[in-house]
Amino acid sequence: MDVRVVEIAETLRSRGQWLAVAESCTGGLVAKTLTDLAGSSAWFERGVVSYSNRSKEDLLGVAASVLQQHGAVSEPTVRAMAMGLLDRAPVDWTLALTGIAGPGGGSDGKPVGTVWIACARRGGDCSARCFRFDGDRASVRLQSVRMALDILVDRLRHAG
Repeated sequence: MDVRVVEIAETLRSRGQWLAVAESCTGGLVAKTLTDLAGSSAWFERGVVSYSNRSKEDLLGVAASVLQQHGAVSEPTVRAMAMGLLDRAPVDWTLALTGIAGPGGGSDGKPVGTVWIACARRGGDCSARCFRFDGDRASVRLQSVRMALDILVDRLRHAG
């Protein structure tokens, strides 16, 4: 079992807090990784796989104008995903991921391996960071999951 998942579980459970995730490029791998831990129903509320732009709009409330102006793989979009899920779910924390896992779909400005990850806290802020991961599709997705968990662990540790 991933030690980050154990720490996330223990921290959220001890605080009586809940988590939800919104995933695009990882296709549910973050939710799967979190729920591989028995007892995750005590702190994991839901996962949304919003692969298409339409699902980002319908399920997470991402404005069509944000998607048109910035694209699905952008800071404004990942922030809107995290905040939209926070508005729709009875949770304290959200993680959101959007990116280009490849092998196609990249561009000069957004090459394959570009992934945005956001973490939002109810009553707090929403942080977002961009990463450029190397490797094939599976590797980019796994690196994205690991980084998302690292970000959440860090945020939980500093939230006290």
